[in-house]
Amino acid sequence: MRGSQTIMCDVSSCRFFENNMCSLDAIQVAPCSDISSGSPEDETLCASYEQS
Repeated sequence: MRGSQTIMCDVSSCRFFENNMCSLDAIQVAPCSDISSGSPEDETLCASYEQS
């Protein structure tokens, strides 16, 4: 399904943020270190983030 997905995003400080979406074709999701709450928003981060 390459090219038919949308990456929604709310991180306006990211260089790839455009109209509540990520302008990249793909992102890398990485684990946060030293956190094991079981909550996805606490344990993962977008490793493709670049400050604008």
